[in-house]
Amino acid sequence: MNAPFIAIARHRLTVDGGGVTTLVAFHGCPLRCAYCLNRQCWEEDGIWQWLSPEELVDELMKDNLYFLATGGGVCFGGGEPLLYSDFIERFCQLCPKEWHIYLESSLNVPTERLATVIPYIHEYYIDVKDMNPDIYHQYTGGDIAPLMSNLRLLADRHLQERVTLRLPSIAAFNTDDDRHYSQELLQTMGYSNFDLFDYVVR
Repeated sequence: MNAPFIAIARHRLTVDGGGVTTLVAFHGCPLRCAYCLNRQCWEEDGIWQWLSPEELVDELMKDNLYFLATGGGVCFGGGEPLLYSDFIERFCQLCPKEWHIYLESSLNVPTERLATVIPYIHEYYIDVKDMNPDIYHQYTGGDIAPLMSNLRLLADRHLQERVTLRLPSIAAFNTDDDRHYSQELLQTMGYSNFDLFDYVVR
């Protein structure tokens, strides 16, 4: 079971979870966001390396002392990491139990992929974009339905406190009123942790 990656970024602080974290970025994404920062995850020649779960554990053991000393661990991002949920499950079964596992995801995948990894994830960072289906589609090119189903799954499991929802202000796509609507809708689902920021388009 091998998976394609675009990068491994080590010794990250405060951006991907608690303590020192290592970001593991998968290749591949179901969305085509207008201002995507990692477009290489779409491209056939954007793959940096293929690894098995066992090889990735061996590679990240280099960071074990940092993880144990700071309460940090591994953040799976991308691209869309949940395209490789079976890989993540196997990795989590192999890695030291003291490692914290974080997930950065759009949740734009079938619910069974999220359900596979829920037992192993300590915290989630979810790129919501916007809760208006039309705005969401215009920006991402995708359907909002998988995101909604997965947000309901996390809520049904009472995991809202482990979830940070990213709600950007996206130039030419949404407004502050749109973002306020998104936040209010998500609050009705029990979510309370929000990361509000502006996309800077260059």
